[in-house]
Amino acid sequence: MKNYIKEADPFIVPTEDLKLIEEHFGNVSNKYDKCSIARMEVPPRWKESHQIPEFDEFTLMDKGKILVEVDGEEIELEAGQSLLVKKGARVQYSNPYDYPAIYWSVCLPPFTLDTVHREI
Repeated sequence: MKNYIKEADPFIVPTEDLKLIEEHFGNVSNKYDKCSIARMEVPPRWKESHQIPEFDEFTLMDKGKILVEVDGEEIELEAGQSLLVKKGARVQYSNPYDYPAIYWSVCLPPFTLDTVHREI
C-alpha cells in the first residue's frame, strides 16, 4: 500500500451557476474523509446562495477578487490573500467584478451537501 494519493483527474462537481468546482480531495473525488480541497473558477457577476456550513472553510485566492459576506460583514479577497470562515457562520461567496476569479477551498471536515446548509 502506498503512503500517498496522487490526484491527476479531479472530480468536476456539477453546478447550475457557471461555477467550476474541481474537487481534488474529498468525499466525492476519492473518499478522503479528513478534509476536502477544491479549485474554484467563478465568472464575472457570479453569486451563490447564503449558507451556514458545519465545517471550517479556508479560501486561498489565486487570481482576481471575490467578495465574501460573513455574518453580514463584507470582506474583499484578492490574489495572494486567504480567509478562514469558521463553521456556523452565515456566509455568501460572490464575484461582483467584471473579470473571472480563481480560488482554492479547503473544508475541514470535508464539504458535503448535507453539511453546507444552503439557503434557497
